[in-house]
Amino acid sequence: MEDCKYPSIDKFIEGLKALDIELSQLQLKQFIDYYEMLVEWNDVMNLTAIIEFDEVIQKHFIDSLSLVKAYRLTEEKVLDMGTGAGFPGIPLKIVFPEIKITLLDSLNKRINFLNAVIEKLQLNDITAVHGRAEDFGHDINYREAFDICVSRAVAKIATLAEYCVPYVKKGGYFIPYKSGKIEDELQAGTRALKFLGAELVKTVEFTLPDTDMERSLVIIKKNSSTSKKYPRSAGKPTKEPLA
Repeated sequence: MEDCKYPSIDKFIEGLKALDIELSQLQLKQFIDYYEMLVEWNDVMNLTAIIEFDEVIQKHFIDSLSLVKAYRLTEEKVLDMGTGAGFPGIPLKIVFPEIKITLLDSLNKRINFLNAVIEKLQLNDITAVHGRAEDFGHDINYREAFDICVSRAVAKIATLAEYCVPYVKKGGYFIPYKSGKIEDELQAGTRALKFLGAELVKTVEFTLPDTDMERSLVIIKKNSSTSKKYPRSAGKPTKEPLA
């Protein structure tokens, strides 16, 4: 992009090449607009502690798009659980415009931000929804309605799976983004998956480019319908994880 006020945008482009992703000029502008809105709105509401351009492209944009190491999206119906400021959902939508994506978050002020981003970037087939995972997981319009559920939410796999797997169709996937060492968490999470009709397929481990930050994408397949008793009522999946 000529005369870009972010010289390190080249680092973003190179980082995406490592993921076999090439952006059009429109997509590049969408990412820059997204970044600028993130910083602007962050002044009045707490969206992220990371606001420097270099860090955002690395720890939010590239990290979100690292899903391609585990799964290459085409035209799937995707749910981003606990999306926060739109990660990983909005970066995935920019790069893979043919997907249909729902961004679910429990704070309405973040939904207002996401709707403003969607309008500014002129994104289609994307919806930001205000609600709790425990409630929408029992709604017939959302339950077992998605090909893939992704989440960068900070929760143990056993807890996160109970919130997310009920949304996934039989044969679909739940793919949480994790950081650091997760062996013990994964063991407990694997046991929990049996209650939900799912199983661990594999874990893709990597480090973010130009960092020593460890990341993992946990690929979980939904094999059978989830019992209607899951997800349990608010707080229980966190306080009393399945095991």
